[in-house]
Amino acid sequence: MADRARGWRETERAQGGGEANGTRDGRESQKDGTRDGRETEKERADRRWQELIQEIRVTQTGVQILFGFLLTVAFTPQFQRLGQTDKTIYLVTVVLGALATGALIGPVALHRIVSGRRIKPQAVVWASRLTFTGLVLLLATLTAALFLILRAATHDAFVPWVVSGVLAWYLLCWFGLPFWARHRHTSQDG
Repeated sequence: MADRARGWRETERAQGGGEANGTRDGRESQKDGTRDGRETEKERADRRWQELIQEIRVTQTGVQILFGFLLTVAFTPQFQRLGQTDKTIYLVTVVLGALATGALIGPVALHRIVSGRRIKPQAVVWASRLTFTGLVLLLATLTAALFLILRAATHDAFVPWVVSGVLAWYLLCWFGLPFWARHRHTSQDG
């Protein structure tokens, strides 16, 4: 195994010297693959875009499944038996789901439309804002859907308490912990 690694390094050196290790002037790259640990604006935008796309893939699937499910509810016989309050909650939930879907798919359309225009750093900022907005709307959609389902299933007075507890959990997981970590572990100078 060591012989293979040594042979690979020798081949890389013979083929391109410094470029084989990720730099043009032969300097060793840092562990993160950047020269001297610094990124160019373009490299940073590319990295942030890739990270954002991975995050969006997770949320898009969930919001699309939830939204599809919500759309089918109106066509069930049980929907007709719901009271006006529950129908209103349902309509609000569907609208929130549609808004969340739009916000979470928005970065894909943004990227497609502005691709090649050399504005990736700005596009990453806009896409990040759309994604954050989509997460807030998804939070509202999930909370409203849970409220509606529990109301329809139980009609008990504990429903608002259960929904409030789940909402508090979402807020802690999605926003509380990340903002705490950001505040606690981010240096002020950089």
